[in-house]
Amino acid sequence: MKATVEERVEALLSAMTLAEKVGQMTLAEKNSIRPGDTARFALGGVLSGGGGYPIPNTPRSWADMVAGFQDEALATRLRIPILYGVDAVHGHAAVEGATVFPHNCGLGAAGDPDLVYRIARATAVEMAATGIFWNYAPTVAVPHDLRWGRTYECFGADPDLVSRLGVAYVRGLQGTDLASPTSVLATPKHFVGDGAARWGTSTTVMQGRRFLIDQGDADLDEAALRSIHLRPYRAAIGSGARCIMVSFSSWHGVKMHAHRRLLTDVLKGELGFRGFLVSDWGGIDQLPGDYHAQVVAAINAGLDMIMVPYDYRRFGETALQAVRAGDVPLARVDDAVRRILNAKLARGLFDHPLPQRDLLAEVGCREHRALAREAVRRSLCLLKNAGALPLPKDVPLVLVAGEAADDLGIQCGGWTIEWQGKKGPIVPGTTIRAGIENVLGPARVAFDPNGRFAGVGRAPVGIVVLGEEPYAEGFGDKPDLVLTEEEISLVRSVRAMVDRLVLVVVAGRPYVLGEAYDLADAVVAAWLPGSEGAGVADVLFGDTPFEGRLPFPWPQSSSYLTRPEAEPPLFPPGFGPARG
Repeated sequence: MKATVEERVEALLSAMTLAEKVGQMTLAEKNSIRPGDTARFALGGVLSGGGGYPIPNTPRSWADMVAGFQDEALATRLRIPILYGVDAVHGHAAVEGATVFPHNCGLGAAGDPDLVYRIARATAVEMAATGIFWNYAPTVAVPHDLRWGRTYECFGADPDLVSRLGVAYVRGLQGTDLASPTSVLATPKHFVGDGAARWGTSTTVMQGRRFLIDQGDADLDEAALRSIHLRPYRAAIGSGARCIMVSFSSWHGVKMHAHRRLLTDVLKGELGFRGFLVSDWGGIDQLPGDYHAQVVAAINAGLDMIMVPYDYRRFGETALQAVRAGDVPLARVDDAVRRILNAKLARGLFDHPLPQRDLLAEVGCREHRALAREAVRRSLCLLKNAGALPLPKDVPLVLVAGEAADDLGIQCGGWTIEWQGKKGPIVPGTTIRAGIENVLGPARVAFDPNGRFAGVGRAPVGIVVLGEEPYAEGFGDKPDLVLTEEEISLVRSVRAMVDRLVLVVVAGRPYVLGEAYDLADAVVAAWLPGSEGAGVADVLFGDTPFEGRLPFPWPQSSSYLTRPEAEPPLFPPGFGPARG
């Protein structure tokens, strides 16, 4: 009779040395691992951080790289495979050639769990092709301050919407059978209340820059924490989530990485979470005390796998000393390893540990790009239309301005190839400008990023595309979400040359549009659409209707950002067409 997952876990656990157990609790960044150390230290997990790609950055190179780590793990005494993880938060977007879907802010605007499920399923297939079966997604935070640099990673400001789409994403990644070769372990994040951090409470300084709200402190009461921020995790656990990532942030001054009550009593006890908890990147280093105290506090609080990410030797030695000294009970270590092994076995990693190379042709395939284009079309939000849209396809000339109209990197935003993303043609795809030219033909489209159309003459239609430069995490914390004078000047300039003006905003969060809103005949929120910008043109020219509804409030002034209770937003969450 075949042993159950639980029986196999207990058999492995009883055969493991303490050092092997601590190894399973260790998650190391791939560039830091010396040859042979995956096996020597029995590492439980390896990850590629943002920008952690092989050279050359191709799907096949990813498969070869991951297989190398996996082969080493499978050559150990107990043959326990590693979990290899990435932040494939909008497709397997660290891989050149992969499909880059709209960020979650756009999926929240589309608001369709089936669409989210299909996107997560496509992402899982592209990941499985490269041998990566662990995704640090979805983000199920509920942001209360639009200035937060992670707003675009969120589905919206409504915990019910976040819960519905979070469940769909978990189910899409993990599929109908968690043990399937194309199933990818989902990781709802970041537990809990990261979206409730208060402006100015972050103490993180990175690369000489202080974060302003990311990784900060939430001072809301427990009732609000539970009713708003805990709700998506309850739903995710019910949908089969086997891993949850813990937040850098704090609640009433206590870092989540050391919050025993929330991690162990509430999450594992009250909510009955049977999976494992993983720390965020170097998250335990932010805890009080020396390194020994940090390791002890994190493990005793309930963290099961520690994203070191670099000095895995130091972590292993410190954890071993802590257990031998009695500072960390052996029972806590056994519980952590039991949870990790259970997830690995349930995922089918012991049976299917290597890249599914027969799926490499699926990475960036036509069907997945068509799905991404559908998502773009369904995410667009129409904020204003004074008879300008849909645009006629027989228009003789359209002036297109704005750098974001012809920049794939701006369309995709952060977590695309690099951690912070990057401007320019960093991925294959279609820009918004190219999508417009596909409809009208290049001869009827004049493009100038700066709106200098000398000698072109007056045109019936102008389209100005304004966009945020790519960013990720605290580097996107921004005190004032307003258009620059240069952007306003661009809108004014094009307005003077056209009969009808359409303003398209490419951004991971709403912006105060001010005069630009008044100058335009139509205003469209396109969020961060990803690699398939042609989907924007599909809607502008009426091939499909506007379907998106605002996932966040849209501010009418800067004062709304700091004191939302003092004035109503320009548009509330949910603004948009009725859905049947």
